[in-house]
Amino acid sequence: MTRLGLSLKSYLRVTQAAFVALYVIIVSGSLVRLTGSGLGCVDWPACNSSKFVDVSSTHAAIEQLNRLFTGVVTLAVMAAVGMSLLLKPRIRNLTVLSWGLVAGVLAQIVIGGVVVLTGLNPYSNMLHFLVSIVLITNAVVLNHRVRMAIDGSSKRGLDGLGTATHRLRWLLIFSCAIAIVLGTVVTGAGPHAGDENAVRLGIDIGWAVRFHSAAVWVCLLSALWLAYRLKSDPREWQILGQSLQVFLFWCIFQGALGYLQYFSGVPVPLVALHVAGSVAVWISALRLKLV
Repeated sequence: MTRLGLSLKSYLRVTQAAFVALYVIIVSGSLVRLTGSGLGCVDWPACNSSKFVDVSSTHAAIEQLNRLFTGVVTLAVMAAVGMSLLLKPRIRNLTVLSWGLVAGVLAQIVIGGVVVLTGLNPYSNMLHFLVSIVLITNAVVLNHRVRMAIDGSSKRGLDGLGTATHRLRWLLIFSCAIAIVLGTVVTGAGPHAGDENAVRLGIDIGWAVRFHSAAVWVCLLSALWLAYRLKSDPREWQILGQSLQVFLFWCIFQGALGYLQYFSGVPVPLVALHVAGSVAVWISALRLKLV
């Protein structure tokens, strides 16, 4: 705390905590599905008709722990809003972005209820994950804006980058977004539904994987093309090189993991890593665009 209010560096720690909580609940939510615990609690917001909290079975305990962790996430994003109001001087765009986190978490609570009450309908499950990606995007941008405020910078982009470089970064972001959406389609058609009786998308999983893989390849090739361009311009490489290398690492790791899990029969540990990796790829793509 400063003499007049909360410091930006202190506020950054609050927003980082919210970011971590949002990342953790994405992974924990995937574990609910991967362990077949999606209907461990058959009702919402109570676990079942007789108990609000029920940990009497393994599936119920896993689902219940994930629901309870939602409370931690809610407190974290509410803290981001509350602490933004203590900043001196107050920065309006930080407050707006932090309110976006609260709105997203409330939407997720409702969608989570729909997922359970519709018996793990694949479309509601897909929406649940995609809204999580929107929330992570919000959190990444919020943290970026806080760091900009700490550095005293008001620029959103870099005028020193060429038009082609800007376009390639947008292509990379767009292709990654498509890959994530198609990844949810693969999940909706795949074997890990969250419950053995859950409805699946009526599409061939082989074709779903091919389309998803094609989008990933476009994303990777966009990054390699961008790397080739940056290598010919030392100034641009100095600006984007490190962020691009981080993105390439996660993209290649995620792609290799995707092929490994598919050809090994989609074992649960690899699928869980793939879910966590997909978020890491998206975060690294965002940071490449936000540099």
